[in-house]
Amino acid sequence: MKYIDEFQDPELARRLLDEIHATVTRPWALMEVCGGQTHSIIRHGIDQLLPDEIELIHGPGCPVCVTPLEVIDKALEIASRPGVIFCSFGDMLRVPGTGRDLFQVRGQGGDVRVVYSPLDALRIAERNPEREVVFFGIGFETTAPPNAMTVHQARKLGIRNFSLLVSHVRVPPAIEAIMRSPDCRVQGFLAAGHVCSVMGLAEYPELAARYRVPIVVTGFEPLDILEGVRRTVLQLERGEHTVDNAYPRAVQDEGNPAAKAMLDDVFDVTDRAWRGIGVIPDSGWRLSERYRDYDAEIRFSVEGIDTREPAECRSGEVLQGLLKPHECEAFGTLCTPRSPLGATMVSSEGACAAYYLYRRLDLASPERQDPAPSVPTPGAPSSNAPAPGATSSNLPPLEGSSVV
Repeated sequence: MKYIDEFQDPELARRLLDEIHATVTRPWALMEVCGGQTHSIIRHGIDQLLPDEIELIHGPGCPVCVTPLEVIDKALEIASRPGVIFCSFGDMLRVPGTGRDLFQVRGQGGDVRVVYSPLDALRIAERNPEREVVFFGIGFETTAPPNAMTVHQARKLGIRNFSLLVSHVRVPPAIEAIMRSPDCRVQGFLAAGHVCSVMGLAEYPELAARYRVPIVVTGFEPLDILEGVRRTVLQLERGEHTVDNAYPRAVQDEGNPAAKAMLDDVFDVTDRAWRGIGVIPDSGWRLSERYRDYDAEIRFSVEGIDTREPAECRSGEVLQGLLKPHECEAFGTLCTPRSPLGATMVSSEGACAAYYLYRRLDLASPERQDPAPSVPTPGAPSSNAPAPGATSSNLPPLEGSSVV
């Protein structure tokens, strides 16, 4: 497949790895921001192919994972109400709230529907004028524009029985929060290419300069990630800290002007809570005053939410890059894709789900040196095959899965 197979070429991967090995002279800790990048790294064993001096820290770029528990519980409450059709991408249905999830709400009689686009939810509202239709609008800068367009269309068409439960978050404030943390070990970032394809690069140079970290915009295929690592390490070795676009086939400096204009019209920037992390200033969006009538939180006035995170769940530390998934005592025992304690185990972009699926099930013993996996040939079975029992039947549903 054009633009896919070319970026999984084993020979080119070996060349990039040789360059990285020849460049690095000291330890460096890099963070890949996006959960899609994390899954690609673990699936292809990229972290095991890199020099020992390079550590990849998994960042908070999984939108399902960072959606705060309070918002999940509000979604559960709204979806349980008579007369409500609650629409969501499929990857939100298994995310645990306080004591239940959307699948359980549906099993108890709630009208919870998986859709592939927010416009599907708007069509449902148009066909069911006697019902309230709510779309669960979560995600980063990539899913925000279509959700904004849907609310814009609802207002334009006069569809009053549609509303949006908003939990959108923004990447640059999260990077700043990570760098301000006293526990931060990150020395360079692989930025999420699809986010930058919408928003462009304008917000990143100030961050790179202020915190003296290189930020390399990176794609998602194996060669994309290796090239991102190569460019980041090259900057670190030279003592540089600039923004570098290693994903030019998808990212332009200015981003997508039409999408940004829609975001500016429909949303206002606001403080936003991130699950497991806390409130990050200016890190989210809410509906602007002009579209406030379409805000599900206001329309349904959900009050008295009592949220309770499982004490055993350490997903917040995973999301901050302070802990690898298999370093959590509950990983693979109390917490599995069938019975997740946190969203990082159930989301199709969660780091815990990636470690479970691709057999990163225990801590590597210092005495045991596993052979480095080979770079997979396109179309060939991966050496990082799914763990026993981790089949598509018990992993997070891909149907209607959101792309951050």
